[in-house]
Amino acid sequence: MEFIIALDISMGKSYKVLYNGQTCLSEGEIFHNRDGFQVLLDEIWNLPEEPILVFESTGIYSKPVETFCQKNNLRYCLLNPLEAKKQLEQGTLRNWKTDKHDAHKLAQAHQQNNRKKKVQQSEIYNETRDLSRFYQEIEEGIKRTRMYLHHAIHLSFPELERFFSNKVTPYALTLIELYPHPEFVLDSSRTKIKNLLLKSTAKKISENRAKEKASQIIDYALESYPAVSPHSVQTQKVQYYARQLHHLLEDKERVSEQLIGNAKQLSEFEVLTSFPGIGDISAALFIGEIGDLSRFSNHKKVNAFVGIDIRRYQSGKYAGQDRINKRGNPKGRKVLYLIVRNMIRQQKTAPSHIVDYYYKLKKQPIPKEDKVAKVACINKLLKCIFSMVRKNTKYDYSYAVSMDQ
Repeated sequence: MEFIIALDISMGKSYKVLYNGQTCLSEGEIFHNRDGFQVLLDEIWNLPEEPILVFESTGIYSKPVETFCQKNNLRYCLLNPLEAKKQLEQGTLRNWKTDKHDAHKLAQAHQQNNRKKKVQQSEIYNETRDLSRFYQEIEEGIKRTRMYLHHAIHLSFPELERFFSNKVTPYALTLIELYPHPEFVLDSSRTKIKNLLLKSTAKKISENRAKEKASQIIDYALESYPAVSPHSVQTQKVQYYARQLHHLLEDKERVSEQLIGNAKQLSEFEVLTSFPGIGDISAALFIGEIGDLSRFSNHKKVNAFVGIDIRRYQSGKYAGQDRINKRGNPKGRKVLYLIVRNMIRQQKTAPSHIVDYYYKLKKQPIPKEDKVAKVACINKLLKCIFSMVRKNTKYDYSYAVSMDQ
């Protein structure tokens, strides 16, 4: 009989049970620190044969246990929460949940379920995933900070928003931080504003450019009618959020360079960037969220991983509308959705059979809704990328079109 160690993980500790077949040999609590893991490792080494560890993925709390398994080359099964829930509820009509009960059920159910041992990706995929998540967190921070800045500026100096109506630039944020209220501008002069801008901007700008910006802000100050005083909290908030936004944009650029640099070390990066509409950052985010495609046996499993596989419900004469499951990786789904949207926007640059398929769906006798058509395009895109990466071939429009016909 196989030795099984099941762990019910919580913050900083786990409840552990050791089974041989259906017989419990030991149980108890272990802490996620050096001493706790050493006790667990000693118990593993004292067994007559190598056990398999079984535990549920609980985000940051299960990561120390997974790292422990990897560092000591231990076999382990990492269950997603939905899979674990279904297995724990097998053969029971009553919902009884405790750490001890869950650990025992995980061990007892191991023989009845075809649990696959976790196959580790290369460390570079894990690093790229972490950078991808960090990049997206910074992007969310930028959106949130820009919204806060928008609210404060509309009370203090609304005309300043013209400086970044299309794109936030370092010049604009420097000016906003230095002159968050029109009275600060009117108390100065064009020459002083120009010199201060040349001195304060991290990136070099020409004197003519600085003069132009100084003239613009003076014109804005003359026509502005602020709702608050120059020393109000709202004016302070404008300076604070302009400074925060500046730092976030610098961080985004730095993390973007790291992310792309990591992704470029992988062979699939060139395959992905050969696809029209997939740039360096999109390819890097794709690799970060999807990971090593070689661990999937077919593209349908990639669909399930992302969460765009079909959920179907039928009972008697009732047939519900097909929908996507959304049980996979939501961040990966978002990246793919943005990639398809970029392909449609940049269709004039280079032809793509994905864009052709999108318009085909939109022009059918019963046209598909926009989101439905884009999700269908994600499915086709994943299938194409999966095949290209497996064969290590770059995108060829004529070949892709011939395959679709």
